[in-house]
Amino acid sequence: MSDYTIRLYKDCDYDIVRELFAEGTLEHTRVAFKHGLSLTHIRIFLLALFLVTFFITGSLTISFIVLLLVFTAMWFGTRDLYDHYVRHSLANDMLDIQKFYMQRDGYCFWVAESLGKVVGMVVAIPSAHPGGENHIELRRMSVAESHRGRGIAKALCRTVIDFARQRGCSAVVLETTLGHQAAHGLYKGMGFKWQHSTFLKHPLAKYVDFKFLFYKYDITT
Repeated sequence: MSDYTIRLYKDCDYDIVRELFAEGTLEHTRVAFKHGLSLTHIRIFLLALFLVTFFITGSLTISFIVLLLVFTAMWFGTRDLYDHYVRHSLANDMLDIQKFYMQRDGYCFWVAESLGKVVGMVVAIPSAHPGGENHIELRRMSVAESHRGRGIAKALCRTVIDFARQRGCSAVVLETTLGHQAAHGLYKGMGFKWQHSTFLKHPLAKYVDFKFLFYKYDITT
């Protein structure tokens, strides 16, 4: 028997789900940063910077300090990408959750509760993607780190799929980032298929390869 339940959002959940969403999103900074360092053009830039600094100063110490400063700037730049996304979300759909999700047709918000504590969340909205007039979009899924590996994410995902099926929709779609690696395996394992990718609207997004990956789950009747 599972030690959690999935239920509809209540107003008393407001602070915890906003915190859960923000923490779950910002923790992807590390993975995204490592991905950025693996890019060929980033590595070439860092090597060139090191060599130019050494050529000008003749000091390995100064060259390494400059490199460290650039690493630090890259880390905070990557974090700013996620922070920008979080701030935008908290000021929009996550600002008035009751009004945005619970009082509109085709929208819904669920939480996972364990021992009286909210440990997970997910929402569903009508898809606004081209050709998705009969699709539901899964968004804002997050599970507290302390409760991962218990099947909560799968249960939340199934909740959205069931919601879409009950409404007669033909598919569930979602977007996730490269930094959310664990989610990719989950979605693929549940039958979602990758469709395409788009970049975040941010000046640094293309440079550090900050992408949203679009997945689709076709509902069979």
